[in-house]
Amino acid sequence: MAGVPAVPPPLFALLLGVFLGFCGLPLPWSFLSFIPLAGILLYVASARTVEGVSGRILWAGAGYFAVHLWWLTAFLGKIFGFPPAGVLALVLFLLEGLFLALMAYPLARLIPSTAGRIWALAGGWVVLEWLRFLGPLAFPWPTLGYTLLPTGAVQIADLGGVLLGSVLVAGTAAALAGVVLGLLNGGRGSGRPVLLAALCWTAALAYGSTRTAGEGPVQPMLVLRTDFDSFGRAVGSLTPGQQLQDQRDASAGRKPDEVLVWSETALTAPAAQTIVSQFPGPGISGLGAYPSLNQKEQNAVVSIGTLGEFTGINRKAKLVPFGEYFVLYDSVLRPVYSMIENIIGFKLPAVEPARSIRPLTLNGVQYGAYICYDSVFPWVARSLTRQGAQLLVNPSNDGWYDGWGVQQHFMMGRVRAIENRRWLIRSVNRGVAGSVNDLGQPVNIISSGDQTQALSVRPRLLTGRTLFNRLGDWPALLLALGMIGYGVRLEVRGWED
Repeated sequence: MAGVPAVPPPLFALLLGVFLGFCGLPLPWSFLSFIPLAGILLYVASARTVEGVSGRILWAGAGYFAVHLWWLTAFLGKIFGFPPAGVLALVLFLLEGLFLALMAYPLARLIPSTAGRIWALAGGWVVLEWLRFLGPLAFPWPTLGYTLLPTGAVQIADLGGVLLGSVLVAGTAAALAGVVLGLLNGGRGSGRPVLLAALCWTAALAYGSTRTAGEGPVQPMLVLRTDFDSFGRAVGSLTPGQQLQDQRDASAGRKPDEVLVWSETALTAPAAQTIVSQFPGPGISGLGAYPSLNQKEQNAVVSIGTLGEFTGINRKAKLVPFGEYFVLYDSVLRPVYSMIENIIGFKLPAVEPARSIRPLTLNGVQYGAYICYDSVFPWVARSLTRQGAQLLVNPSNDGWYDGWGVQQHFMMGRVRAIENRRWLIRSVNRGVAGSVNDLGQPVNIISSGDQTQALSVRPRLLTGRTLFNRLGDWPALLLALGMIGYGVRLEVRGWED
């Protein structure tokens, strides 16, 4: 393609992906992500062969994921006690690029023209994002729709979820790439897609400006932010008793009307009954129970009454791939996992996932409580809200990671509040704790500190259902398929490069 620097295609595609990564969360200019994405779509679609299309998008995807998830390299270096081990994350980055390549290959075969491919690839990108929410190895971390968070346009998430934001970003990128293609081809091409994209942005921003915080009764709460070493907890150098006493001390100043919230696995013991009675209820806490070496562990969130009695429990709905769920652990990969366990000094957890989830009831209030990684899956909060949850509660543990990963987790969780128009309360170990209103705006938070801290928050209890709560991802998926269909239409109409 004329005007492209004479550099190897894999390297140029990789650089384009890097630019897209630097337009992601938590950077404040992330809403500009459609610009580098337009460059990726144009460069990938202009490849002369189908294999070239797949190859270019593979390297672009690898660059994108490498920048967005760079913090995983530090995590792997820390867990193995050997910083160079961070290069193992490159396997994940290449794998994610491979998924993009597999998506692009059939579309490129179906649509030979560059113009048609641009739109088909944009729609396919969004469909692939949806697929990355599914299955036991689901990892939907870098979803384009989150990049709208610095703008009011993110409020459209209550209409079609975060994927509707992805449609806006990908569609804008395709429209921009189409205009550039027309200029490169002597001025041919239509500017109508760009005009439509501008109208969509205007409508999204206008919609966002009309959203106001909901009104409802206030539920006073006290949330903790702890500073426990997650690796120390795993190897037992920080005992459950020490953690319990530290959290009890920090909770001592709770007011009589406040509901207490502790973080993921804040209560940990061989059996749940031996530890729950020591929680200064009423409140909600993460619970880690380890029955025996022959049974799966339990990572749950529980509601506990004033007398230390259970009033409800939810297990973790989505397990972290290769963190709580290990493929073929008890079969052919067992020797590999045993070697890893010897290196890191503790047994890899075998966690029992939830079979179903429901709101937790405490003093007549319905709490939509879900655990850590659950917060990046829209269906979890949506399911709880559809069952009547008035407030979202997310006990988490971000102590395993550093840098962008902690911020990204919090920022993505904020979109769950928008999608369902519920306040979100977060108690976390080494992350961002506090309250987020139903517009996804942080109201009162703690994000740093080297000791356990308690924060009083006053969220509102809300009801009602959003369009996303009723329909889920279908509006966004239909629009994504529409972009693929538009690419096919351009091909049928006989666009020539």
